[in-house]
Amino acid sequence: MFIRQCYRVKNGKRHAYWALVESYRAERGPRQRVVAWLGKLDEAGRLGVQQAADGDAATSSAVTQPSLFAEESADVEPRWVEVDASAVRVENCRQFGGPWLALELIRRLQLDEFLTRVMPRGREQVPWSHTALILMIGRLLDPSSELHTSEQWYPKTALPELLGVPIHRVDDNRLYRALDELLPHKEALEVHLKNRMGSLFQLEYDLLMYDVTSTFFEGRADFELAQRGYSRDQRSDCQQVCIGLVVSRCGMPLGYEVFAGNTADVTTVEHIVTTMERRYGKSDRVWVMDRGMVSEANLTFLREGGRRYIVGTPKSLLKKFEQQLLKEDWRTIREGLEVKLCTAPRAEAADDDVAEADASASVAATPETFILCRSRDRAQKDGAIVRRSEDHIADRLKAMAARCEKQKRQPMKVEREVGRLLGQNTRAARLFEVTVETTDNGHARLNWKKVEALRDWSTLSAGCYLLRTNVQEWSDEELWKAYIQLTEAEAAFRIQKSDLSLRPIWHHKQDRVLAHILVCFLSYVLWKTLGQLCQAAGLGNEPRRVLSELSDIRLVDVVLPTRAGIDIRKRCISRPSDHQQILLDKLALTLPRKIIPPQM
Repeated sequence: MFIRQCYRVKNGKRHAYWALVESYRAERGPRQRVVAWLGKLDEAGRLGVQQAADGDAATSSAVTQPSLFAEESADVEPRWVEVDASAVRVENCRQFGGPWLALELIRRLQLDEFLTRVMPRGREQVPWSHTALILMIGRLLDPSSELHTSEQWYPKTALPELLGVPIHRVDDNRLYRALDELLPHKEALEVHLKNRMGSLFQLEYDLLMYDVTSTFFEGRADFELAQRGYSRDQRSDCQQVCIGLVVSRCGMPLGYEVFAGNTADVTTVEHIVTTMERRYGKSDRVWVMDRGMVSEANLTFLREGGRRYIVGTPKSLLKKFEQQLLKEDWRTIREGLEVKLCTAPRAEAADDDVAEADASASVAATPETFILCRSRDRAQKDGAIVRRSEDHIADRLKAMAARCEKQKRQPMKVEREVGRLLGQNTRAARLFEVTVETTDNGHARLNWKKVEALRDWSTLSAGCYLLRTNVQEWSDEELWKAYIQLTEAEAAFRIQKSDLSLRPIWHHKQDRVLAHILVCFLSYVLWKTLGQLCQAAGLGNEPRRVLSELSDIRLVDVVLPTRAGIDIRKRCISRPSDHQQILLDKLALTLPRKIIPPQM
């Protein structure tokens, strides 16, 4: 869901409000519908969002925090001076809304207090904790290099006033050194954030999603972790590192680990599970992973430790469930999606019997359940992909066969061309039988035909996928919903790569690379914190629009020339628009009247 800016005119007056909009997919394509109208709090009843105005006790306690700024007393005596109205001017316009909102999020997470405690100031004129906050806020609002942050972004913001750090005290070298100071506290930061977010939003960590991505380097990266491997960014020409991220069911990050760029996903499972258990203790959690993490060794490791899991399985395993696919005992759990529970196939059951009989095993083998899932939309997508690939292969094979008839082509070259064609279209390659013969005069002859028997299996398995679990007390719908939460981990990677510019990495030193990833992780925590606050306030679960809207609030210096020849300089925060004020009210945020920089 997202919010949309709206206006309406009543009694000659233009009123601003927000529409909470939900996107959904209908038979004729994607559609949108308005879920609620969000206006000012005093108009909430008229606009149908009284619930957002009332809130519950948990939400109220979660969003109420002490102000970052001292409130100006309403009883202050006014000062009257004569001002030359024609010479009034505005100077030094800076970004205020974004940095101020980021600091509010940091205060609610108590990150400022934590960093002040673990990062001693030493002999530095600027505390390392303040410099680390600049890195995090810069990554959230305007992600770029440390040089850009110090020279172009920081001077244009209100952070010098909000943090009390003068512009001339912030340069790229100080930011680089702050990365070095921040990195040793990675594990402590993760523990602090897990505890704080858990208490702030009443989060449960009973279901953990784990996924791996990669991010690449530009330039020279001469250290052990930088390796070439499978690139999710389609940049196989660059060195990279792999990042394994663990998130909760709502997408709140719990922790991450960095692996060498040539690390296979399946080899990271044991390390990440033992790391999380060492850090947070071993409890009754359910691990959710995609099929890239699955191996019998990993599942044995999870079972022997008494751990529960829900994992995807390789597509090839579907063949063992052909009989179940043919039966019509599917159960519809939502429109266009059917599931059924199945027992382990014979080969899998035999493996379990052997494991159970093994006297050296510490625990008996846990029975497993397989969940067959069939998606109508996914079947349509798979079918379209296969048909397009099939037509492409057929056209190319016809052209290649005709070329072999007209030209004297070498069989080896034709075989390589056929191999490339089938390798680039793997979905439909199994539907073709292709042979390259050598004629009497040593030239190539291409023969091909379609294997219709395999088309039946392709049609039967279209849109189907298989899940595997040792969780016995959940229903098929609960198991499927838990597995689908893996999209939260995928969304985390997408936001970090696009909105927070995790990639590409320009650092050359290993510690700086690891610190860069840590700063991106912390900025993503701020992003998700804002998302949770938006969701609790009835503003949807997409914080991007809220952050963009409030970032337009500015801090300006208003200069008032007086009759006495003295210029009065008044530092003012721009008045929020009607739409901005609605968002501030919903989030229980109050803009300060006066900025009082903290004492360093």
